Amino acid sequence: MADENSIFIGGKPFMNYVTGVVMQFTTKGAEEVIVKARGKFISRAVDVAEVSAKRFLAEQVQVKGIKIDSEDFENKEGREVRVSSIEITLGKK
Repeated sequence: MADENSIFIGGKPFMNYVTGVVMQFTTKGAEEVIVKARGKFISRAVDVAEVSAKRFLAEQVQVKGIKIDSEDFENKEGREVRVSSIEITLGKK
């Protein structure tokens, strides 16, 4: 799956991400969209996927898969930290 069909969740307003998902399916004709997030944004990613699939694209899109992982990286203070990540795949029914 190419990155152009991926939505990376961060600190922007919630509806910006929902709009992004909906636009991928409606105007770009994507068959699948992957919602990705790390750390504290995981709950927002779940909300974006659920609102997109159940409110805005009801009967058109469903959750196809969920992949969870954790990544090690160095934070600003130079310490090694482990951060959880999630990828939620939404696909047309």
